[in-house]
Order: sequence, then structure tokens, then C-alpha cells
Amino acid sequence: MTTSKPIFVVTGAAGFIGSCLMDALLERYPDHDIIAVDDFSPDTKRPNHANKRIAKYIHRDVFTAQVNMDPGRIKAVFHLGARTDTTEKNTDIFDRLNLGYTMDVWRWCNTHDIPLIYASSAATYGGGEHGYHDRHDIVPLLQPLNPYGRSKNDFDIWALRQENTPPQWYGLKFFNVYGPNEYHKGRMASVIFHAFNQIRSTGKMRLFQSHRSGIENGLQMRDFIYVKDVVDMCLFFYEKHPESGLYNIGTGKARSFLDLVRAVFSAMDRPENIDFIPIPEDIRDTYQYFTEADMSKLTEAGYEMAGIRPLEEGVLQYVQDYLLQDFKIL
Repeated sequence: MTTSKPIFVVTGAAGFIGSCLMDALLERYPDHDIIAVDDFSPDTKRPNHANKRIAKYIHRDVFTAQVNMDPGRIKAVFHLGARTDTTEKNTDIFDRLNLGYTMDVWRWCNTHDIPLIYASSAATYGGGEHGYHDRHDIVPLLQPLNPYGRSKNDFDIWALRQENTPPQWYGLKFFNVYGPNEYHKGRMASVIFHAFNQIRSTGKMRLFQSHRSGIENGLQMRDFIYVKDVVDMCLFFYEKHPESGLYNIGTGKARSFLDLVRAVFSAMDRPENIDFIPIPEDIRDTYQYFTEADMSKLTEAGYEMAGIRPLEEGVLQYVQDYLLQDFKIL
């Protein structure tokens, strides 16, 4: 780069939340440059970053070893890159990409005195035995249900033990995020995305049965949050500098999968037609029946939750402005 503009670094820049964040940064900070860090080889991710004003692309494997970069111009690192497949069983992948790599990014930000905002996950909460509060004291007690969640919680534990830290650091526990630019995620894309495709092709939607006594089919609940609200929260940490630590990123209100699918049918102007199928064996034992972010810590830090989109509003915008427009990119 030949300019002297201030810089944002976004890892996971070709992915879902990272690409949406870059779009917001470019709009809100037109006088800044963006360094995009990722593995850019999958062509399925190319639309997420191809037409954005990116100052420099860096492969994730060499980012922290860059010697021709001026860290003094970097205003913040948004570390959103991770292996996010909750069905992956190979712990070595998570140890390398989620745990070890994030440690390297942390140390790099500490060395160069750069604020770090990184992606943790609501998967750290496991079955919810200790609730969904982002208090630091419960982090060592949490029992995630899969290797992905464990890798995220292992890093949170490590971060909380560090004496040498970036000047500000924030671990963001994303709940169930949906919205444009997730089209490449396959099985890991949101239920909204899968519902849209199923309804468009078959006229109906299949939801998982409940395998737990006392919970009816379709009444499993999640805290669903629209990606544009997630991006606004990410920017809040950069702009307002609350106390460093872990923070939930959700709406604070759990909604059922029936609510969600009905919102998709409504947004598509289609009649409801819902079937229930067994939960696949490979995820049945680790399936979460309820998640709901406790958002009191973020609101006490000054974030205004009144602007968060309700589920029906977010689904309507996603379906009509993006999915029905041939999967338009944000």
C-alpha cells in the first residue's frame, strides 16, 4: 500500500460476518483502508469480497508474519476468521485455526498496541447448564457440546488468564446469526436460508422433531440475530471502548423455529406447509434446545437495544431484499 490512511484489519474477510462488517466499515469510514485476511481460494466466497474497495489482501497463514506493513496505522483488528463447522470432529483443525491462530493474532495485537475484537460463540454455553450470561467467572465451568464450541471456550479461558493484552480486547459471543453473504456456508447456513430454498423448490419446509420430553416439535428455541445488528454491535466496541472482556451478541429474546419458518413463509407470501423429521444421528446428542443471550452487560456498557430488529422484520428484509433478489450480496 502506498497511502498513509488509517487501516482496519478484518480476518475472515471472505466469510459471512466479516464481509458484511467490511461493507459497513467502508461506508462509515471512507477515509480508511481495509486489509482483508482470509483463505481466498474457495470460489464460493468470491462474491463476498470481489467488488469491495480493499487496499490489500493477505492470506491468513502469513498475516502475523508481514514485515512490509505499518502497524502504527492499524486502528483495530476484527478477527472473525474461524473454522465454524459444528459437525467437524477433527480437533486438530480447531486447535490450529481457532485456538492457536487466535493466540498468534492476540500476541501480534499486544506487541503492536492494537485493539482486538474477536469472534467467540454462543456454542461455548453448551446445554445452558450455567445460563447464558457473559460473566467471566463461569467461563471455566462451561461444557460446550462439540469441538467447535470447545475451541472457542478454550481461547476465552486463555484470554482471561493473560497479563499481557491488547489495549482493548473484546470476545464476542455470537448467537444465531442470519442474513446476506452466508450463501456459501452450506449445511452451516442459517435455517432462514435453508427454509427459503426448500419453500421455493418444494412449497414446504422440514423442521426437526423434538426428542426431548416437554418440548413440542418446532418449539426448540434460539436467539436469532440479523447480521446487520451484529455489525452494529461490532462497531460499538471499536467506537465506544467499553471495558475489555467477553460480551454476548444476540437479541436477548429466544424465538422458536416455528416462529422463524412462519416468518419466512410470510415474507415469501406462501401458505404455511411444515413437516417434521428426526434430528440426524450425528448431531442429536449435541443439539441445543434453547439459547437466549443475557444482554445486560452490553446494555450497561451503553448499547441501545431498542434498535435491534425483531425476528419478523429481519427475516422480511433478508428474504425480500436479498434472497428474492437472486442472493444479492451486501
